[in-house]
Amino acid sequence: MTATVRLDLDWAPSAALLTFDRPEALNAVNGAVLDDLERAVDTLAGTDPVRVVVLTGAGRAFVGGGDIAHMGALTPDEGERFVYRGQALLRRLERLRQVSIAAVNGWALGGGLEIALACDLRIAAETAELGVPEVSVGLIPGWGGTQRLVRLLGRGIAKDLTFTGRRVPAAEALTLGLVNRVVPADGLLEACRAMAAAIVRNSPIAVRQAKKAIDEGADLSLDQGLVVEAEAWLVNFCSTDRVEGLRAFVEKRRPAWRGRHGAAG
Repeated sequence: MTATVRLDLDWAPSAALLTFDRPEALNAVNGAVLDDLERAVDTLAGTDPVRVVVLTGAGRAFVGGGDIAHMGALTPDEGERFVYRGQALLRRLERLRQVSIAAVNGWALGGGLEIALACDLRIAAETAELGVPEVSVGLIPGWGGTQRLVRLLGRGIAKDLTFTGRRVPAAEALTLGLVNRVVPADGLLEACRAMAAAIVRNSPIAVRQAKKAIDEGADLSLDQGLVVEAEAWLVNFCSTDRVEGLRAFVEKRRPAWRGRHGAAG
């Protein structure tokens, strides 16, 4: 059986590349894609040397959405399993220790945009289009689209995109805050490689705790979020990376990160 998701763990220093590889179907998600993505997430979860993972698509789409033929053949019971499985898998992607970057090389529609929304960061090619057009085929987003869009963009824009089902060009997506950066199509992966390198230069523990503080505190009150931040700060403060980082700054040299927790005086 041909893999629908390819994972290159040595794509760049401490960075992996995950490619949705079903270009004949615009990388649309069916059961096989979910199986392969689950295996890739399992691998990443157990691969500490990889600190950043970039997700992209083969051909002219990032992920064109859920496979319509596949979804159309599902019974209600199968549909229930499909929606909950997709939600759980994207939640696992979102919670990876690695920083995840969606390299949106083309269409990111429906489930494809939902995958990109589960990533920490999104860089889009100038030619990319993004949207949640599920209402046009009698569905609604089911893998976190309604929930992550409203948290990222606010209620009004989330409703605009969801109720109309319109596709948003990359330039507008940047204005809305749907993507972090827009770059020329032929420079997309290089831009992601540069962002990965910028992240990898920093303390592994500090980046991990910053991600934890942002993700866990985002939906709490400010007072509760400050507690989460303080706890993450203290974990980082008690690490060898904190000692090395401050010492390297004083000595005007590049830190030699060890990425370890433990007693630090």
